[in-house]
Amino acid sequence: MANSKRDLFIKRRLRVRNKLRKMSAGRLRLSVHRSNKNISVQLIDDVNGVTVAAASTQEAALGFVGKNNIEAATKVGAAIAERAKAAGVEECYFDRGGFLFHGKVKALADAAREGGLKF
Repeated sequence: MANSKRDLFIKRRLRVRNKLRKMSAGRLRLSVHRSNKNISVQLIDDVNGVTVAAASTQEAALGFVGKNNIEAATKVGAAIAERAKAAGVEECYFDRGGFLFHGKVKALADAAREGGLKF
């Protein structure tokens, strides 16, 4: 029986997350979520179960409300890097979820790296 697209996405997301969990060593996780209309990212402390910093295109301050393009992803990546530095975080793991590492997800990651995050 064939798996649906959603089932395959969930399997990919869990595979990525489990690999990160095995090698986490207490580092934070930069988790990306991309929908048809928005892109968001969270810096998560899995040990304590708290979100340290977050950024999204739903924030009016970034000026991209409802946009899901490479330019918006770049702004979100720069914003999360700035907020992570303000929280005292320099290193983390990049959790792309079930999304492929290209396009908007790659643009977000590159902008976060340019902003000073190491992963």
